[in-house]
Amino acid sequence: MAEKTNVLIVGSGPTGLTLAAELARRGIDHRIVERAPEPSLGSKGKGLQPRTQEIFDDLGVIDRVLASATVYPPLRVRIGRVAVYQGRMHKPAAATDAVPYPMVVMHPQWRTEEVLRERLAELGGKVEYGAELTGFEQDAQGVTARLGTGVTVLADYLVAADGGRSFVRKALGVGFVGETREEERMALGDVRVEGLDRDHIHVWVRPGRGMVALYPMAGTDTFQVLAPLKPGMTPDLTLSGFQRVFAERSMLRGVRITELLWSSLYRVNIRLADRYRDGRVFLAGDAVHVHSPAGGQGLNTGVQDAYNLGWKLARVLAGAPRSLLDTYEEERRPIAARVLGLSTDLHDKKTYKRDEETYQLQVGYRGASLARKGGDRVPDGPLRLADGSRARMFDLLRGPHFTLLSPEPAPRVPNGPQVRAYATAEPYGDLRHTLIRPDGYIGIATDSSSELAGYLAMV
Repeated sequence: MAEKTNVLIVGSGPTGLTLAAELARRGIDHRIVERAPEPSLGSKGKGLQPRTQEIFDDLGVIDRVLASATVYPPLRVRIGRVAVYQGRMHKPAAATDAVPYPMVVMHPQWRTEEVLRERLAELGGKVEYGAELTGFEQDAQGVTARLGTGVTVLADYLVAADGGRSFVRKALGVGFVGETREEERMALGDVRVEGLDRDHIHVWVRPGRGMVALYPMAGTDTFQVLAPLKPGMTPDLTLSGFQRVFAERSMLRGVRITELLWSSLYRVNIRLADRYRDGRVFLAGDAVHVHSPAGGQGLNTGVQDAYNLGWKLARVLAGAPRSLLDTYEEERRPIAARVLGLSTDLHDKKTYKRDEETYQLQVGYRGASLARKGGDRVPDGPLRLADGSRARMFDLLRGPHFTLLSPEPAPRVPNGPQVRAYATAEPYGDLRHTLIRPDGYIGIATDSSSELAGYLAMV
């Protein structure tokens, strides 16, 4: 007998886990399945951008993240034993009222996933490991999915967060346009090292032999090792292989890789899917866009995909018009295209420097159908309310609701979303009503109460 759920999520990386937590806190029945038998232990994506930290604030996990995260330490580059450069990848910045999380922080991906799993468990959810999706069909009523465990799942919607080699994307026949640079490969590993300080990102370049880098992983006693491979070079992802490459390229004595905990071969892939949706099936994260590692955009863009899609799925399942789901691709695909261009440019220039353009605070949806004189991210900051009390913007936004800043209560709309209305001492912006979406972007700013009501009927 088939088992039923509202949303079936395939893949338990940061994208899938963010979506599961988003649905769980809205009371939406869901399942998240993962073909691997247990959680991944690799550091993989390790940089959390300021905008991702704001999302994790809303999800209630930012304190856990920052408890073990650190800003990136200074970069020290040597040619042989000679230091030729030292500096920071990111310009130091202090928190402000508008931007409480101003710096990219290092947080290994296995720990990010662990934090999100903990939050999902608090909300009543869990990952089903060893449950591979082996096939699916869809019709007007829903999606029928088959798992390798022998279980058949009937879902209203299926979301594929199953990575760059997505089984779902391939089964749908969705094009994945771009390039795979087979000549640009990199050996990655999580290692323990003796004789090296953890106060720097260490990079060694040996002319004719290549580069090797060691990143001290925040909140751990390990390093992530990165070693680009020459074209035609056979990768050796064993402990002895990493030891040999490190010794050849660093020429250091007294520093030794002692243990290998995880390894992977990375190829530079730069691709974007033709579409984000096929009927009742959606693609998110690496299943729909893959990036070079430069700028730390991939994981963060996937988290934002899930943050955008989660509230829309929940609203449609609660009775909102199904056309709301069309706005997922409308909003997110142009963002991915821009981010792919940015990360590719950084990769090709081989620059270590990063700036505000990579922080994703400038991401917005101006011009999209859900942006009525809006679409921008709402900054944090103090507000004075009409009753004389004071509040912070992010405290008002935190949660799955819409937020209305207006001298009037929210209009009543059949099957409308949950709205928390706050009367401010002075208008927020230039117009009488400002409605902020659950994902922290202005949906509509207007002087018209009827226009506000019409917008709420759409979402």
